[in-house]
Amino acid sequence: MTSHEKKKHTEIKYENKGGEYKEMTRKGFTLIELLIVIAILGTLAVVVLLALNPVQQLARTRDSGRQSTVTQLGHAMAAYATVNGGVYPAASSTWIDDYLVATGEISSAPAGVAYSTGDATGCGGQDDWCYATDGDSAVVYAEAEATSNRAKCGSAASDAYFVYSTFDGRGGLVCSVPAAGSSLTYVE
Repeated sequence: MTSHEKKKHTEIKYENKGGEYKEMTRKGFTLIELLIVIAILGTLAVVVLLALNPVQQLARTRDSGRQSTVTQLGHAMAAYATVNGGVYPAASSTWIDDYLVATGEISSAPAGVAYSTGDATGCGGQDDWCYATDGDSAVVYAEAEATSNRAKCGSAASDAYFVYSTFDGRGGLVCSVPAAGSSLTYVE
């Protein structure tokens, strides 16, 4: 047997069968090798699942929808004020139905805000879509739920709000309860 052949086989055994020695090579993996590989793969799977954190992935998805809806409601409220001589209606618990749906600015009220992580509590507006006005400008907002969005305001426990301000003419993320009539400080 050449040295190359010895390197090729990890283990060589000789067996005596009827006075002759025959070369036997091992095929496959041992049980301990298979168990080690399975343990490593299991550990990697746990690490990946923890990194992805499906609860926070869903919260980020819901936050994207909240941000989009807040912007749409803000544009609709700005259109309402344009049609009504620049006057924004007073805030109420049914502001979407009373002012935006009734006048045709939007066809139907968006579904209520659903918070599932327990960090966000909402603001108490119509279906937790919040609205504030000073008569000359308005803000539409909803609280952010995902830890990654809240952390942009300092820590995961901080309050963060998706807002559309007619005063600023834009939307974004802010770190305090927004108020109408003044420029807001946006995080993004």
